[in-house]
Amino acid sequence: MESIMALQRKIVPELVSLMQERYTLLQHVHLHQPIGRRALAESTNLTERHVRGEIDFLHEQGLVEVTSKGMFITNEGKVVLDQLAALIGDMSRLENLEDQLKRTLSIDNVIVVPGDSDHNPQIKAEMGKACVTHLQSTLQKNNTVAVTGGSTIAAVADAMKPLPEGTDVLFVPARGGIGEKVENQASRIVSEMARRSNGQYRMLYVPDPISDSTYELIIQEPHVIDALAVIKNADIVLHGVGDALRMAERRRSSEKVIDVLESENAVSEAFGYYFDADGRVVYKVKTVGLQLEDMDESKHIITVAGGSSKGHAIHSYFKQGKSNLLITDQGAAEKILRG
Repeated sequence: MESIMALQRKIVPELVSLMQERYTLLQHVHLHQPIGRRALAESTNLTERHVRGEIDFLHEQGLVEVTSKGMFITNEGKVVLDQLAALIGDMSRLENLEDQLKRTLSIDNVIVVPGDSDHNPQIKAEMGKACVTHLQSTLQKNNTVAVTGGSTIAAVADAMKPLPEGTDVLFVPARGGIGEKVENQASRIVSEMARRSNGQYRMLYVPDPISDSTYELIIQEPHVIDALAVIKNADIVLHGVGDALRMAERRRSSEKVIDVLESENAVSEAFGYYFDADGRVVYKVKTVGLQLEDMDESKHIITVAGGSSKGHAIHSYFKQGKSNLLITDQGAAEKILRG
């Protein structure tokens, strides 16, 4: 229920506002019963006409009793009031977390879903759904979306829904594939996003990471040159943030690289860059695809990452990385704010 309410707050905020208003009316009736319409209007700063319509609705639902002495809350109304109190409290806490994260991370937009994906895998799916909802309201005709890999971004692909006919969105991998499960590879994710959204996709057939000599050869291949031109000119970038050492293990990095990351106190990873707690780049993997310098103002950048274990990594990335929107969960949000 909490997850539904968090998403509802993003999709139909007017419905949530109406629920909060009716909660306030029920609360005032309960506190001041018996109370008349005029007194209720004054105490809630609403017009009498508006209060009359809302009380008629609450009366029809059996939540309020209207008598010559004034209005009373019914037993069923008390039950609903208690249930709403818990939901309203949760929503208020999420809104507060979002506001605090905006200030802490210096970002304009934040969406926090309730729960901690470290302890409940379903929360990752809820982040995916929140991202898809945002994409559906943001995507324009003929947009290109560059997508990284990882289990959280894979959850976005799993939540993807058909786009309006004629949207013609192209999904492309933001970089080559790293040595991880095929379901979390960027190439698999873009194909799944395209399939579910009725869009198109394009592949980038290169490994990640690669040696210097291999890199120089690959970037001269005509199909790679063409693919990179499309990727670097993407309108929207969708990416995750990884824990530095875990990402190094997924890349099967050498002991020498691991030693560098540990000695430099690497905390986070994104786009092949490793950052310390202050957001300083301490190591960069040779990779074909989007680079940090490609993240300019022409792109709408969406960061999706959650779980309390990633709190420090997310905070580290935002010291350096650019993003227009962070979609995260309550566990990560609280970890970030605790420091």
